[in-house]
Amino acid sequence: MLAGTLRERGVDLLTTFEPGDTPLGRRLRDSFLETEETVAPMAELLLFAADRAQHVEFMIRPALAARRVVISDRYADATFAYQGAGRGFDEETVDQVIKLATGGLKPDLTLFFDISISLALSRMNARGASGEKSNRMDFETVEFYERVRDAYLGIAEREPKRFQIVDASGPVEEIHHRVVEIVTPLIELQ
Repeated sequence: MLAGTLRERGVDLLTTFEPGDTPLGRRLRDSFLETEETVAPMAELLLFAADRAQHVEFMIRPALAARRVVISDRYADATFAYQGAGRGFDEETVDQVIKLATGGLKPDLTLFFDISISLALSRMNARGASGEKSNRMDFETVEFYERVRDAYLGIAEREPKRFQIVDASGPVEEIHHRVVEIVTPLIELQ
């Protein structure tokens, strides 16, 4: 929705996502999200990093070099939250892996769509009931998701200028309006 609004305003942008928005990334995604095999936590961390390195090198950096706005559904903060806090890796290890994969590239703005764990699980169940494909990350414990959410909230506390929390418990149109309010001033500075 954000990309559509920005395109209507004439903004040249790239929309992308992680994991899996490059040909190699799709194969990596299949190997660690769409598998029924147990994936070792370190293998998961490194596979996400490999996907991100490919994504940064062949999608994000070229778009930025062409002075395009990049909107990515997930990036390095997801690794910090899911593999770091969720899987229990220490921050230093996760930070080193992220820096290797990104070459130090950080977003100007990160939006965290915050909802309670119970509402998130309810929405995930509704997606599954509607036939939307799930992956192994959709079947983690409540405690796992609490650690992930707490990690995101911790990032927001440490980096309040870059990391914005959006209340995602309301209607989609309301959430979209708030996102446009947050993003527009940054885009106008470009």
